[in-house]
Amino acid sequence: MRTALLQSSGRPGSVVENLKVLDEAAARAAAAGAGLLAAPELFLTGYAIGDAVGRLAEPADGAGAAAVAGIAARRGLAIAYGYPERAGGAVHNSAQLISADGTRLANYRKTHLFGGFEQAHFTPGDRPVVQAELNGRTVGLLICYDVEFPENVRAHALAGTDLLVVPTALMHPYQFVAESLVPVRAFENQMYIAYVNRVGPEGEFEFAGLSALAGPDGVARGRAGRTAELVLADADPDLLTASREANPYLRDRRPGLYRSLV
Repeated sequence: MRTALLQSSGRPGSVVENLKVLDEAAARAAAAGAGLLAAPELFLTGYAIGDAVGRLAEPADGAGAAAVAGIAARRGLAIAYGYPERAGGAVHNSAQLISADGTRLANYRKTHLFGGFEQAHFTPGDRPVVQAELNGRTVGLLICYDVEFPENVRAHALAGTDLLVVPTALMHPYQFVAESLVPVRAFENQMYIAYVNRVGPEGEFEFAGLSALAGPDGVARGRAGRTAELVLADADPDLLTASREANPYLRDRRPGLYRSLV
């Protein structure tokens, strides 16, 4: 499945402008043959927007989701994107996957909140594995800091995730996560990981870019730099099958030895 990674911070605080950026990227991605477009963490609203997070948060089936569904259906490709989700009295840092016909397939709430900003504005989710079937493959969702916990990615591997989509807001000086940790996660769990980051200055943060589609061989099939760009790369199911056969980590596990970990 050809996957497009939209490395952009859009316009923080403007849902309307960010939807325009998403639509333009979707048109380019579809023209290049992509079946999936992934956008960064909190792309719909922006990340460093302070208390506006609460004001701009909306339900998973809200106006923003309807607009993204319209883009997906009009451009003919699936879209995964980050947004602040309001659910009752709580606000979650969420990511949603919408199919090419505009159907909402999966909604994930970030389980591991990073730093004081996120902990002050969001309630953590409590469902570690969220998946959906897309074009014959199992697609899972995590968000940024979640992927840095090996247990999270291993849970997806055990649940059969083929492509793990990770909307991200990775900031300096943690670029080693994008450069080194993500490809290792893909290798040790025998899956593709689409890690799509914000980029450039935003409020008090400086986002690192370096978005990548990492393969099960630990090699980045596509890698962005440190500017806004659209990266396209292929998640090849034949490579995934062959790599899983050659690297039997999941078959060779001995769970009985790991009980002390939990």
